[in-house]
Amino acid sequence: MMKREYIVRLFFYIIGLVVLSFGIGLTIKADLGVGAWDAVNVGLSAITGLTVGNWVIIIGIALIALNAIIAKERPDYFALLTIFIVGMMIDFWLLYVMVDWGRDHLFYQAAMLVIGVLILGFGVSMYLQPKLSLNPIDGLMVSLQKRWRFSLVTAKTISEGLALVAALILGGPVGIGTILILLFIGPSIQYFEPKARKLMRVFLPS
Repeated sequence: MMKREYIVRLFFYIIGLVVLSFGIGLTIKADLGVGAWDAVNVGLSAITGLTVGNWVIIIGIALIALNAIIAKERPDYFALLTIFIVGMMIDFWLLYVMVDWGRDHLFYQAAMLVIGVLILGFGVSMYLQPKLSLNPIDGLMVSLQKRWRFSLVTAKTISEGLALVAALILGGPVGIGTILILLFIGPSIQYFEPKARKLMRVFLPS
């Protein structure tokens, strides 16, 4: 891979992580329920006093190790970059940018949730384009699929189901937003994926 191409791919990877962390922040501030893994992080944050971003990093490190054990492969050390960027950026958005963004009016909450899902989908589509490394949560899905020959849909369902149970036990924010995110994050990513791919090709050397 040429140096310029690698720089472009790394740039899109990092920007995608920053964008998706903004989307996660919006879904959290909407306070209508968040994705299952995000609900785990928020629940642990409320119990321990550590930030949501801290728990993104802690759980991410644990998942990197778990994924390596399940798949019987070396740990994906590059994924450490993923969790540190996402964890730090979620804290940045929540603690410095979105401090006063919380609204009690259902209309504003719904708008924040919808916009958050769209931005999250765009961010995921951007970070996937360079094909550098999966975040540990997606890595768990792939590891389950490799080890036990599950379909990706089944592996994803197992991963999300375990997180949902943990979130409920921890008192994380599970609600209507959780269901909507589950239903619409896939279509959101699918909608933005060709646009993100086309955008990256503009900057790649011909």
